[in-house]
Amino acid sequence: MADMLAIHDLGARALDLLDRLAAVTDEPGRITRLYLSPAHRRAADMVAGWMRERGLEVSEDAIGTLRGFRAPSAAGPQANRRLLIGSHIDTVIDAGKYDGNLGVVAGLLVAEELAARGIALPFGLEVLAFGDEEGVRFPTSLSSSAAVSGTYRAEWLEMADRGGVTLADAIRAYGGDPKRIREAVIPPGSVIGYVELHIEQGPVLEHKGEPLGVVTSIAGQSRFRITIGGEAGHAGTVPMPLRRDAFAALVELAGFIERVGREGTGGLVATIGRVDVRPGAVNVIPSEVEATLDIRAGADAPRLAAIERIRYEADQIANRRGVKIRFERFADTPTCPMDESLQEGLARAVASLGENTRRLPSGAGHDAMAMARAFPSAMLFVRSRGGISHNPAEFTSVADLGLAVEAMVRFVADLAARHAA
Repeated sequence: MADMLAIHDLGARALDLLDRLAAVTDEPGRITRLYLSPAHRRAADMVAGWMRERGLEVSEDAIGTLRGFRAPSAAGPQANRRLLIGSHIDTVIDAGKYDGNLGVVAGLLVAEELAARGIALPFGLEVLAFGDEEGVRFPTSLSSSAAVSGTYRAEWLEMADRGGVTLADAIRAYGGDPKRIREAVIPPGSVIGYVELHIEQGPVLEHKGEPLGVVTSIAGQSRFRITIGGEAGHAGTVPMPLRRDAFAALVELAGFIERVGREGTGGLVATIGRVDVRPGAVNVIPSEVEATLDIRAGADAPRLAAIERIRYEADQIANRRGVKIRFERFADTPTCPMDESLQEGLARAVASLGENTRRLPSGAGHDAMAMARAFPSAMLFVRSRGGISHNPAEFTSVADLGLAVEAMVRFVADLAARHAA
């Protein structure tokens, strides 16, 4: 009973910090905290204060990533290395309060609990609060974590937001320095690993009745523009067998794409998210349709196989209907596997709580993708009601928040014991 009360208290403390962060916004009445905005600055300053309250040494890198460091408890062979815990504090427009923010809050509470419980660390612990995971303000994404992992692209600095402000100018206005981005890199050899706690943003854990899940990989993703060219004609005079209806061809292709998604393995999903029909008149047969296709899976093979199936079927549909179908790939990201050793550590922590060690892929991207380019990385998911995310209706119960933070504490304590042995 005492353990459950302590876990509930952890969840309540996490929720309190999340509520306080949610109040920091650029748009009163809803949560909007874009990268390098005034609200982002205020949120970072607030989190910096929380870090200091927990005895962490605070710094901020050249592009706004906030860092709170706890030194090792004693000298030893691992004393020059560190474990990284973090996520992001930027949001989408009209966001929920859990996405990203929970991973930062969890890092703070882990540091606090380790100290309160007298758990010695043979390595350093660093809590990171990234700032550009969502990619809403600028046409970039994961740039903060990319800087830490040494994969920042210099051309991003010239990209501008809708108001014409370049990323470089926004960094300067925030208090950073674009010329010092290389100094943000953490040497890979100094890092034991990076771990991120995040709401699932999907319905699997809720459907299974389980609060926690260990992420196996972050889904690879391919995006296409599909253009279908047919022939316009009078809606009342052209017989059905003689039509070259671009939209009808898309409908047939869309049905096939859904079947491919349902039949696929590895968590395969396929989505047509936007459709443009031309000429767009009520009495004219569509002559051209443009659509987007997003395909993701927890492994590369099923995603690539699905693309081949879809493109082959598109050729068949085009021949049958007398239309032209063109695919233009505009984004392609390979699957990002999570580190197996860190996965096992998270699974042990979840099991120690008496919970099933569910393994599942992430269909959404996270800072862990950029971090995994340089460091062993892993993620722990916590159940989110209805799988809702990027929405004010995001919700994770206090009980689940407590379990998630406690699992992270136990993970770090176990890792510390293994490295000290």
